[in-house]
Amino acid sequence: MFGLGPTELIVIAIIVLLIFGAKRLPDIGKGLGGAVRELKNVKKELRSDKATVNPNEKQLEAKGEEAPPSLEAKMANKVLEQMPGVKKIMDVKKKAETVKNLFT
Repeated sequence: MFGLGPTELIVIAIIVLLIFGAKRLPDIGKGLGGAVRELKNVKKELRSDKATVNPNEKQLEAKGEEAPPSLEAKMANKVLEQMPGVKKIMDVKKKAETVKNLFT
């Protein structure tokens, strides 16, 4: 595993234990596991989106109707759901852009 032997892994584990402490290690593991799980879910969604391409998308665009949300929009919605502070920042950014457009 990356050329690391058991001695090096033990030394790394001891350093991590000293830095974060024994009480924080389960929280870090839980957070890391949740992040990996979320990445797997996003990967599944991307594969299913690619597999189920909507043939009516071009027809919707030609008619001027709204197409299904893009990948960027889906990811932005996920972030906004999970981090409420980001939503406030995005709202402020939109207001700032509106003000900027009024003066230019």
